[in-house]
Amino acid sequence: MKVTIDVECTPEEARAFLGLPDVVPLQTAMMDQMKTQMQKTASALEPETIFKTLFPMHTEGFAELQKTMWGQFLGKAGK
Repeated sequence: MKVTIDVECTPEEARAFLGLPDVVPLQTAMMDQMKTQMQKTASALEPETIFKTLFPMHTEGFAELQKTMWGQFLGKAGK
């Protein structure tokens, strides 16, 4: 024997029937908090800020490092 029962209800009605908590307020609060945090972090997406974060040495130090690397490369290539 096979019995089929079709139930039409909204997700909210199903949650209430099964005794599950309503998480919409929590989800809304978390999304608002994430939005605020992302807006604060967006200012760090400026190219100059990213460069300074990834390469904390000053640009003069970077130029010196580049010059040293080229010197090593050209010195090895000349031999």
